Amino acid sequence: MDRLRVLFVDDEDELVSAVVERLEIRDIEAYGATNGVAALQKLEELEFNVAILDVRMPELGGLATLRRIKHLYPKLEVILLSGHGSTEDVEEGLRLGALAYLQKPVDIEDLVELIRKAARDGSGGGHCG
Repeated sequence: MDRLRVLFVDDEDELVSAVVERLEIRDIEAYGATNGVAALQKLEELEFNVAILDVRMPELGGLATLRRIKHLYPKLEVILLSGHGSTEDVEEGLRLGALAYLQKPVDIEDLVELIRKAARDGSGGGHCG
């Protein structure tokens, strides 16, 4: 995998499209999903360096998705996002292995910097075969 590959997961379609487009402009291969179930399916298909998860999503929320990701792909770096997260969510996410927790709206340049740092520090590997 030459370019950084990122999975952005949020239940707001427009936000997913906008962030994916902005990451692509910055030479990051980006894919979107609108829920945790779709994210896990995408992780089965492709190898990613970083996953970015919204904490509050229907079906399978960000913390539950994080828990499954860390079980299946322990080396994959995960960044959590929330527009209305609680201190408990932050602590739980970090305890489960998230690299960082950002508040929405997030500055795209800050997010790109964090993605690049995560890819450098971690070994990535969100694909099992």
